[in-house]
Amino acid sequence: MPMRAIRAVPPWHQCNGEGGPRVRYPRRAMTPPLRTAPRVALAVLLVALAAPAARAQAPAPAVERRAAERAARAERAAQAARAAVEREEARPFFEEHLPAPLLGEGPRGLLWWQWLALPSLLVLAFALGSVLGWITRRILGHLAARTKTTWDDVLLERITAPLTALWAIALFTVLQPWLVLPEGPAAVLHRVLRSVTYLVVFWMGFRSVNVAFAVMAEAPWTRANANLAGLLPVGRKIAKVVLAALGGVAVMNELGFQVASLLAGLGIGGIALALAAQKTVENLFGSLSIGVDQPFRTGDFVKIEDFVGTVETIGMRSTRIRTLDRTIVTIPNGKLADMRTETFAPRDRIRLLANLGLVYSTTPAQMRAVLAGIERTLRAHPKLWPESTSVRFSALTDSTLNVEVVAWLQTSDFAEFTAIRQELFLAFMEVVERAGTSFAFPTRTLHLVPAGAPDGAPPARASGGRG
Repeated sequence: MPMRAIRAVPPWHQCNGEGGPRVRYPRRAMTPPLRTAPRVALAVLLVALAAPAARAQAPAPAVERRAAERAARAERAAQAARAAVEREEARPFFEEHLPAPLLGEGPRGLLWWQWLALPSLLVLAFALGSVLGWITRRILGHLAARTKTTWDDVLLERITAPLTALWAIALFTVLQPWLVLPEGPAAVLHRVLRSVTYLVVFWMGFRSVNVAFAVMAEAPWTRANANLAGLLPVGRKIAKVVLAALGGVAVMNELGFQVASLLAGLGIGGIALALAAQKTVENLFGSLSIGVDQPFRTGDFVKIEDFVGTVETIGMRSTRIRTLDRTIVTIPNGKLADMRTETFAPRDRIRLLANLGLVYSTTPAQMRAVLAGIERTLRAHPKLWPESTSVRFSALTDSTLNVEVVAWLQTSDFAEFTAIRQELFLAFMEVVERAGTSFAFPTRTLHLVPAGAPDGAPPARASGGRG
């Protein structure tokens, strides 16, 4: 069969309106497109049917977000409407009788009559609080008068002002709903009231600390223990500092400050302060050590290193001592805690120590008479401590016969001790004189050999005076 020539045709997608030439296909050339058309139509139908289901399964995020925002706005509007209705229902009965200018809106969304009512209500609360505080004090005063102690009367007197302030805050809190404040200002007012309440409570505690430590200072167990009495001033100061810190943290937390961040900052600042003030901190802990250990107290006569004096003040940083020359020596407590201190105040008796030197011409009988007479003189004195009294012939020195006298006198006053010592020394001189001997003094004997004297000749002897 002879082949018929067919003209080359461009692809089918370049025809029919896409810029290519329009060509009339022969019947055989049309066969492939017609066969694929049902398949393309079926695919388009499946995609069209699946699109709604896909949109239902995966909705657009923007649509969801807009729907949520509309719902939230509707809820807020409903809440605002309900709050407005509640405020209208809660309006005080006298508001409709107020003049129109007072019903106008002022700063912070409050009506003018509410601004005027706030200070008026505060004055009324303080007036009624003073009356209720006076009644409370009278009732508590009658109860305190029935007790044998006095600390409750002192405490009641110290907390008079805080008690009145608490009553005023309570009355203001009770009367505050009559103002019908909006939600925002009402929350601020409640926060301020709670902060003021914390301040008053800690103020009351601050005043009670003084009363508590005053009572402890008068307690029998404190009087019997000097160490505890010395710790009370330091303890009172520490208690006040701790109470003030707790009150400040509570008030700042109630006012909405970030207390945790503040405490963290204070911790870092405290480290820096401790590094910069090492000596001050050392002296502070030195004062605490002195207060706990009580090596001496104010008014004690002490010997510290190479000087003696009377302790005048023991401060938080240093201790001041007045010397015998009436000068003031100031020693930092950090150094004083490490120094050697000798306190004369706690001693209950003072030792008398004397070394009497008799001449070598004293006979044994005279020595015995001197020893017995001195011991009788000591035993006869009313201030003598009977134990540990000793009168002994102790040594043969170069120029004296030594008699050692050791006794204890029952006195803690050094001025009285010096008077008793003088009296006893005069009695010792009378004893030596009655025994027929005398006190020795340092002497020197010289042996002079004349010039030209033969060896073995006795030298001339000459006695000298004090050497």
